[in-house]
Amino acid sequence: MIPGARLVILGRQGAGKGTQCVRLSRHYVVPHVSTGDMLRAAVKEGSELGRKARAIMDDGGLVPDDVMIDIVADRLARDDSRTRGYILDGFPRTVGQAEALGEVTAEQPLHAVIDLDVAEEVVLRRIADRRVCTDCGTNYSVHAPPRYDWTCDVCGGEVRQRDDDTEEAVRRRLDLYRKQTAPLIEWYAERRLLEVVDGLGATDDVTKRLVAAVDARTRRGFAAGR
Repeated sequence: MIPGARLVILGRQGAGKGTQCVRLSRHYVVPHVSTGDMLRAAVKEGSELGRKARAIMDDGGLVPDDVMIDIVADRLARDDSRTRGYILDGFPRTVGQAEALGEVTAEQPLHAVIDLDVAEEVVLRRIADRRVCTDCGTNYSVHAPPRYDWTCDVCGGEVRQRDDDTEEAVRRRLDLYRKQTAPLIEWYAERRLLEVVDGLGATDDVTKRLVAAVDARTRRGFAAGR
């Protein structure tokens, strides 16, 4: 059986991170743990953390680091994450969050942090072409639409362009990502955890590059008893 892996996946919006996280999750038989999913799950479960997060979001605020760290720690403490590992997507976003994650994972350290590298001009084009199901969130594009009249192939929901996928809005998000994540990438590079993987090309080719990078890291990790 393929060994599991403990990974953080970084990448600009539109780099194909979500697609590749799902593929890596299936390949290594580990949960794909995304920030958005964790928040929605915590809110749905009605846990203490979920109630706290919901109150903040209902007021239009951003969930603060301490709440996000608690939610992540709770998710990574579950049996599936502890026994096989995880693909952590959307967290950490800052050096402070990375330091907190290091404390959470001290007993079972990360195998690797992968930066899925796609240039800004490329992701801008991708996002401009992107269309999303308003019900289940499945991604399509103007070049790869659903089979029938912009109706989702998965759930039958309406597929359309997101309101915040305008060029101006995307450039703001990319600028924020650059400011927050450049120090984070450097921080992980200094700790010899970072692997930069080219995110351009066919989806299958990108997956092969990611698996090769992760396998090299996990082999070293298991040899060291991690």
